[in-house]
Amino acid sequence: MSARVTVVGAGVIALLTAVECVLDGHRVTVVDQGPIPHSRATSFDQHRILRALHPADPRTTRAALRAHRRWIELEELFLTRFYEQVGSLTVLPPTAAAEGTALLTAAGGRATELTAAGLADRYPHLRVDGGLGAVLETEAGVLLAERVLAACVGWLKWQRGTELIEHRAVTAVDAESGTVRLVDGQVLHGDAVLMAVGPWSRDLLPASMSDRLTLYRQSLLYCRVPRQQAAAWAATPAVPALGTSGGAWLIPPVAGTALKLTSATACRVVDGITDYATDPYWQRKLEKEFGDVLPGFGPAWVTDAKDAYYSAFAPTGGPLVVALGGAGYAYAACGGTSFKFAPLIARSLADRLGGRSPEPIGIGALDGPLDVRAPQLAGL
Repeated sequence: MSARVTVVGAGVIALLTAVECVLDGHRVTVVDQGPIPHSRATSFDQHRILRALHPADPRTTRAALRAHRRWIELEELFLTRFYEQVGSLTVLPPTAAAEGTALLTAAGGRATELTAAGLADRYPHLRVDGGLGAVLETEAGVLLAERVLAACVGWLKWQRGTELIEHRAVTAVDAESGTVRLVDGQVLHGDAVLMAVGPWSRDLLPASMSDRLTLYRQSLLYCRVPRQQAAAWAATPAVPALGTSGGAWLIPPVAGTALKLTSATACRVVDGITDYATDPYWQRKLEKEFGDVLPGFGPAWVTDAKDAYYSAFAPTGGPLVVALGGAGYAYAACGGTSFKFAPLIARSLADRLGGRSPEPIGIGALDGPLDVRAPQLAGL
């Protein structure tokens, strides 16, 4: 049966859930405090890594392979391209690399184990510790995040029964009655509500939930590779783990994007959102860290730097999914992890909003009952 679904938010989870609801035959209203898509959404950026391998976690690895296939289907639905399948390279100790290759193969993926010598031969522009190996997977690569959001919006605008309400902040949500109140006093009435909560809208959650979300700030560098290395970088996969003690990772320049560099060392807990400028301290810190892993790298490579924010459920560091009563649900997004699994998360949320029991997908709490009094985690 057709239902009226209100989606609060304009990031990847909100927009893909709206798409899934429309595919189910529902009428959908998407509302956001800014433009749709919102350039300040956590998911708005040049690119995100999509990789299947989750070491020692076959369930999540299988889910990631399903996400890979669904992203390809979404390209066909939207008649556009936003998934560059350049592969993914995870640098690990040799024993872990062998185990990771076996795990991914058993899950139905395609992977090649590389030795330290193989790494040096294939990727001389990456300086990897000589005692490490790697897993190279082919069903992986780079999602062009901004193109994904634009494709969702472009498709939704042409769907009958769909409305996009921009620049209207939500002040209150009553999930039991399906009502959403906007800043100008307008009230939206529906049968189901999804709040896709980002760092800017945490206050819409019940206090018992929002108080348990930790806010993080991450510094990122965007770089132009030297002309003499352009060919090498064009053949470089996404690297979610470079094997450094600091947790460095990078996304190669694909489809006209910049080389993106960052590290776990540039991620810190903050009290609130202030500005998006990168403090020189954090830029220098990242430049020093990548100077050790990228031969010839220096400040001259850097064309831009920015800070981004994301939130996570404090007890686990993952995203939070809660039932709000009635046909109301909230999803507190969690950076790149939520982005790569977004098609599976959106399908599960759309099933719940439509009153159906979702099929198990292998992503934490989305496979089990949700309760606002004892929130479950999507353990991605």
